[in-house]
Amino acid sequence: MRPPHPEGDFRRLWAADTVSQAGSAVTLLALPLVAIGTLHATPFQAGLLVTAEYLAFLLIGLPAGAWVDRTRHRPVMVAADLARAALLLSVPAAAWLDALTLAHLYTVAFGMSVCTLFFDVAAQSALPHLIRPDRLTGANARLETTRNITQATGPGLAGALTAALTAPAALAADAVSYLLSALLLSRVRQVGSPPPQDRPHPTGDLRAEISEGLRFVFGHPVLRALTTASAISNLCGTIGASMLLVLLVGDLGLSPLLCAAVYTAEAVGGLLGSLLTQRIAAALGHGRAMCASVALGGTLWLLAVPFYQDDWRFAVAVTLQALGWTAFMTFKITSLSYRQHLCPAPLLGRMTATVRFVVWGSMPVGALLGGALGQWLGARAALWIGATGELLAVLPLLLSPLRSARRPAAS
Repeated sequence: MRPPHPEGDFRRLWAADTVSQAGSAVTLLALPLVAIGTLHATPFQAGLLVTAEYLAFLLIGLPAGAWVDRTRHRPVMVAADLARAALLLSVPAAAWLDALTLAHLYTVAFGMSVCTLFFDVAAQSALPHLIRPDRLTGANARLETTRNITQATGPGLAGALTAALTAPAALAADAVSYLLSALLLSRVRQVGSPPPQDRPHPTGDLRAEISEGLRFVFGHPVLRALTTASAISNLCGTIGASMLLVLLVGDLGLSPLLCAAVYTAEAVGGLLGSLLTQRIAAALGHGRAMCASVALGGTLWLLAVPFYQDDWRFAVAVTLQALGWTAFMTFKITSLSYRQHLCPAPLLGRMTATVRFVVWGSMPVGALLGGALGQWLGARAALWIGATGELLAVLPLLLSPLRSARRPAAS
């Protein structure tokens, strides 16, 4: 039975997500700095770390959705938060004992990816139960806005902590944030659990349930286009992103604070984009807005690549990178709302996991390619290849009904 005031639970979920995202923004910079700065990882080894950060989405992304659909969502999210805190605390502990290795970092990164997979699938499946359908885009925009606010400050904090202390010590702040997120989630009365009659039977055929999610996503022309476009963007984007810190720290010798400026600027650009998303979608129509978002974002990221230098041009690169995120945020938010709107409630977990399997599963592949390209051709060449490939992501959208869609059709 749903709680009397479900949007109160949405606000608690929103607060928990905000706190954990703040810590994650610290880890975004601190974990690679441990590998590159403390353990002197090569470009390929740095790429392997990013691969490990997303590997769970490729290995267990599909069954995760079926498992989440079978259970209540709040315990899944609380357990994921507690496990992420424990994993991150192991890094400064190992550093203090002078026992930190790249293998340890890879293990932590993979464990974090498993926890993040289950947390995100449960959270996205919960949201449509806690908010009216006509308010989904606004709710996703609010979540994305606060994520970008925290991401604007998190990398700067990570840079300051790394400069003042060490990169492993900076990870302790993230661990505390996950503990606080688990505490906030424990106060939510109900997080989107499907009614008992809508839940798959716990002894049902897992393979059949996974297949149902796959057929739904790839049999729907709009969901298929959104998923393909996102996968191309993530694959190519991670090729460059996996080598960005290698270029900034290893090749250009920039300080942690300047490296943090890139991620802070991205978050500020994303914040501006999240605030503009609803107006842009209303003015252009959802389909046209998403097409324009992907094309413009990719163009701006491509223009930024040659400006990453250790002089005044660095400011130009950071500005273009930020504007790319401003443009891309319309696609990110609107596509998520489209998926949630089009999917029946009993399939939300499997739909989300199927999309994540394809979209996030492309990221470890991109990171592995980025590491290999960085080792072979250099970090900047990997950035060029990744940014050029980003432009291809608009093609599935242009070849689908989305190119002229004003708003989601009824599911």
